[in-house]
Amino acid sequence: MVSTKKRIAILGSTGSIGTQALEVIAAHAHAFEVEVLTAQHNAKLLIEQAIRYQPNAVVIGNEQLYGEVKEALSGQDIKVYAGENALASVVQMDTIDLVLTALVGYAGLKPTIKAIEAGKNIALANKETLVVAGELVTQLAREKGVNIYPIDSEHSAIFQCMVGEFHNKIEKIILTASGGPFLGRKKNEIQSVRKEQALKHPNWSMGAKITIDSASLMNKGLEVIEAKWLFGLKPGQVEVVVHPQSIIHSLVQFEDGSIKAQLGLPDMRLPIQFALTYPDRYPSAFPRFDFAQYPTLTFGKPDTETFRNLALAYEALHRGGNMPCILNAANEVAVAEFLKDRVGFLEMSDIVEQCLAKIHYIKSPSYEDYVNTDKETRLKAIELVK
Repeated sequence: MVSTKKRIAILGSTGSIGTQALEVIAAHAHAFEVEVLTAQHNAKLLIEQAIRYQPNAVVIGNEQLYGEVKEALSGQDIKVYAGENALASVVQMDTIDLVLTALVGYAGLKPTIKAIEAGKNIALANKETLVVAGELVTQLAREKGVNIYPIDSEHSAIFQCMVGEFHNKIEKIILTASGGPFLGRKKNEIQSVRKEQALKHPNWSMGAKITIDSASLMNKGLEVIEAKWLFGLKPGQVEVVVHPQSIIHSLVQFEDGSIKAQLGLPDMRLPIQFALTYPDRYPSAFPRFDFAQYPTLTFGKPDTETFRNLALAYEALHRGGNMPCILNAANEVAVAEFLKDRVGFLEMSDIVEQCLAKIHYIKSPSYEDYVNTDKETRLKAIELVK
């Protein structure tokens, strides 16, 4: 008998999104089964997940850990692969129905492209894929007839607001931002903040990289670029508003002036589940929002003078070409160095700004151009750190 379950590959299964996706899948075992699991370094958790969910295959990105994973799963009917090339190949397996990309950063680009080339629908939690190569990826998805379902809470909110409205013209979308742990502070107050402070997000529990991005507003800048490509918008149609409670996840304004919003408690399992089950909504045991517990919802403009990353992201989006790729690569290096206490919080923006100014601009980049731009930018960013 042919299984009617949707077979899911989770790229980055040991991270925050990946582990929550497995929770959703476990809660709806009648509808889903795990086909592939991948991790970069966390062999221990990958092994535990593989034994529990019995995927067809697993991939450990760090090839030095292959032996450990292979030995631990030797008694299981599970194929074990290692390395970047294996990751790019495994997503093309005939048995996969949907690929959930939850890898962190630029690393998500190549396997996502390979999955689209193979005609796989994508549940996208890796915003950098569209930040780096949005035009290339969305064009390829159209050519292959592939759907990209957003998992970011903001983009899922936009998607949910648009269901039943796809034939209606959008005037603008409004992405909400919590403002992060340093909301309301000025430059002199955050000049010397440490990673321990920046990692304390007021509303969301996320991985270290995205948490730092949220504190610096770069995460919102990346989301602006992602939204432009996901929903076919012009840069001027994407607005950001600070909403500290993180209850309204984003809004859509249509050409008649009507605004739709999607609300809910900060819980990534809901957008994950919607991406997996669309066009249906499945029941869930997630906590429910109670208006009485949130009598006041507030909104304000982002402070782009203090948190310059959002302005830099808009600049990169307006210029187009390989500029967003430069923005992303410089930021990935800057965040990694900040987490190692080698650069200050505000210096991260300096590194990004200088890379945008110094790296060669390409108006219509190919995939190879993106790869080369990423490499060149990382070298420049490390040079700037030193």
